[in-house]
Amino acid sequence: MTPEQLVQGQLDAYNAHDLDAFLRFFSDKVAVIRPPASKPVLQGKAEFAEFYRKERFCVPTLHAEVSNRMVLGNKVIDHEHITGLGPDAFEVAVVYEIRDGLIQTLWSFGADKIQGIPGND
Repeated sequence: MTPEQLVQGQLDAYNAHDLDAFLRFFSDKVAVIRPPASKPVLQGKAEFAEFYRKERFCVPTLHAEVSNRMVLGNKVIDHEHITGLGPDAFEVAVVYEIRDGLIQTLWSFGADKIQGIPGND
């Protein structure tokens, strides 16, 4: 799969709330970083899976829509519009880094406070 196909696949699984399908797109060493922090807020597939199981895929109204996508080599940058996590939608820019055919690292830049992300309270 191309980097864009990987990112689209994980987005489709995210919107279907299909955790098993979603996890197939990520490395066992996946890291989620929320700049300006430089250390991951989620590290490793087990922690990543637990967060999405408990904080995201249990929310039936959760949905992400891509407003804009850029592909730069092994990086895919999505401008996403997220609904369903609270009364207000929010926007986020996510940079996905693909290595060895899987998403290895993602950096999430929130336009505003993002609900339910560790380290963002």
